[in-house]
This record gives sequence, structure tokens and C-alpha cells, in this order.
Amino acid sequence: MPRSFLSYIAQRAVQCVLVILIGITITFFIPRLSPTDPVETAVNQAVMVGQFSHPDAVREMKEALIRLYGLDGTLLQQYVRFWKGLLAGDLGPSLSSFPKPVMTLIRGSLPWTAGLLLTTAVISWTLGNLLGSLAGYYKNQRWASIVGIIAMALHPIPYYIMAFVLVVLLAYVVPIFPIGGAIDIGLKPAFSIVYLSSLLRHAILPSLSLLLVGVGGWFLGMRTLVTNVIAEDYVTYAKYAGVRDRVIMYQYVMRNALLPQITGLAMQLGLIFNGALITEYVFSYPGLGYLAYNAIFAGDYSLIMGVAVFSIVGVSIAVLLIDLAYPLFDPRVKYQ
Repeated sequence: MPRSFLSYIAQRAVQCVLVILIGITITFFIPRLSPTDPVETAVNQAVMVGQFSHPDAVREMKEALIRLYGLDGTLLQQYVRFWKGLLAGDLGPSLSSFPKPVMTLIRGSLPWTAGLLLTTAVISWTLGNLLGSLAGYYKNQRWASIVGIIAMALHPIPYYIMAFVLVVLLAYVVPIFPIGGAIDIGLKPAFSIVYLSSLLRHAILPSLSLLLVGVGGWFLGMRTLVTNVIAEDYVTYAKYAGVRDRVIMYQYVMRNALLPQITGLAMQLGLIFNGALITEYVFSYPGLGYLAYNAIFAGDYSLIMGVAVFSIVGVSIAVLLIDLAYPLFDPRVKYQ
């Protein structure tokens, strides 16, 4: 294997690790420097509902929660202890779902978010770029203008607004799809038509809310890029040389205009992930977003940290993979 290739991978891997380290460190310190005390919040809630009234019981509960959250000791000691637990795959128990470990809850929610995010990201990127290429190349066609107007209307809409609109239109006004959840109540996981159809019906609205906004953004970007590429000299020369229109479209125009969109996909992954989290909460979809919002409302300190860590690691690794694959699409970029 060439040394330049190994060096390229090593540099990108080091950058990825640094991003993960910095992101997790910031995520660790910000909650601890905030004025909100999760221990006091949990104790006050317990006292208000009458669970504890004796001062000794309140003190014991407070000490137990401090140990549970890993808040005993100095900030440096907490930081070292946090990394030891994280590297060992132990983020402690969840307060809201005690005594379930945080890692168990995340493992149960991660496949739902990964499936929703990967599916919508790939489909919206592919469909938006394909339509944008055709609309930019055949810009004088009427359908291209109509699709462009629709894309400009969809692109500025936030993910959560689109989710609410779809819920109202397709779950209340015209009750075609379920309001929320991932499968029908009482249905057990099985490789059957009933289970898969229920899974698909519940996933359509969350996926559609991400797809519509995503396709609009990729469409507008790709159409602009194609319009600029068409004006290049090599495209004009190919037309005068009698190269077939389809070859010019796919080999000369679309292939070159697609390169910035690959970079854009890496830059947009964080925003797409945030949109997926908000969408999950709107549709009560049992992914990391739904888990995180419930953890915030319950004051589950450990679970919030766990979801944040997995979000940082997941997005960073996805960006790294796109960065490593980029030279395969652009021959001007070498593994050196």
C-alpha cells in the first residue's frame, strides 16, 4: 500500500479523533458550568411530590445522586472518571429509567435514528442532485421552472415545521398515516409482512419531513452549479464536436458539478442529524432524539451526556468516511 495513501488516512483520522475529543470535552464541561444543578432539581421534585420529608433522607438522596451522576470530586477527577467509563463502555445508570444503563437505552434507540438518517440523507442527496442537474441543464423547460419554485418554497422551511404540517395534513385532516410511534401498539418484532408494513407506515411521515426539506436544498445548489459548469469552455467544445447530449449531461456537466455537493454533504451532516432528532420528537419516533428530549425533561444528566457523545462520534465518523472517499470522485485530489 503506498505510503502517501497511509499518510492521507492517518492525517484525516487524527483530525477526526481531535474533533471527537474536543466535542466530547465541551459537552462534558458546559453542563457542569451551567447554573442548573440536576441534583437539586431531582431532590426538589422528590420533595414536592412527598417522597422525602426528613432532612436525613433528603441528604442521603442528594449524596446518592451526586455519586450516580459522577459529580463527586474536582472537575479534573470527574473528567478522568468520565473518560474511563466511556472507554469501558459504561456511562452509568439512567435516572429516568433506573436502573437501566445508559448504554442499553442508547443501543435500543440508535438503530432507529441511524435508519432514519441514513435513508433520508442518501435519498434526498441523490434525488435533489439528479433533479437539480436536469433542471439546470434543461433550464428552459417548463417543468424545470415549476420544480424550482417548489424547491425554493420547501428549502427555507425548518424540519420541525415540516413535521408539524405533515402531522396535521396526513394524520389529522386526512388520517392516512399514524400520528406517532414506530410500530403498532402490541405488535412484536418479527420478519413478517404485518410487522414490516407497520414499520413502513410509521416511518413514512418522519422520513418525508426530512426528505422534502433536504431535496429542496440539494436541488437549488445543484441547479446553480450545473448552470455555471455549462458555461465552461470544455462543455461548449464538446457540443461543437458533436458529442451526444446525454454524454455531455452526465459525463461532463453532472460529474463535475457533483464534486462540491459531496463536500456539502459532509458539512450538512450535523444539520441533518439535528433535524432528525427534532423530527423524532414530533413523531414520537423512538430514536436518539426522542430519547434525548425525554432525558432533558426528566433531568437525566447521564443519558443526555450519552446521547451527545454518540451524536458527536457518529457525525464525525461519517464526515471522515466522506473525506476519505472524496479522491475517488475527484481525480485532482490525491492521497498525498
